[in-house]
Amino acid sequence: MSEITVTTTPGIEGEEVETYLGVVSGEAVMGANVVKDFLAGIRDVVGGRSESYEKEILKGRKEAVKDISARAEEEGADAVVGVGFDYEEIREGVLWITVTGTAVRFQ
Repeated sequence: MSEITVTTTPGIEGEEVETYLGVVSGEAVMGANVVKDFLAGIRDVVGGRSESYEKEILKGRKEAVKDISARAEEEGADAVVGVGFDYEEIREGVLWITVTGTAVRFQ
């Protein structure tokens, strides 16, 4: 797989868009383990933050970006611009992470 640039910006400096290929998205569903939940509550909640949950969210976000990159590559894109992230708890302990952007090809 070639390197697809994924950015929240509307474009990439020095690059001119030749073709807008359309909206692409990537998803990741992350489930929390009951034992991990309990231990997170005891061990690593400091100042209202849980390191284990933050690691899971980062892992999910990386998976969703990998997914969107693969879909953009299938479309023949050089990059995905205007990317936005959405997080939704679809049921208790299950987080759905969606990333959406516009696949583009440069001149």
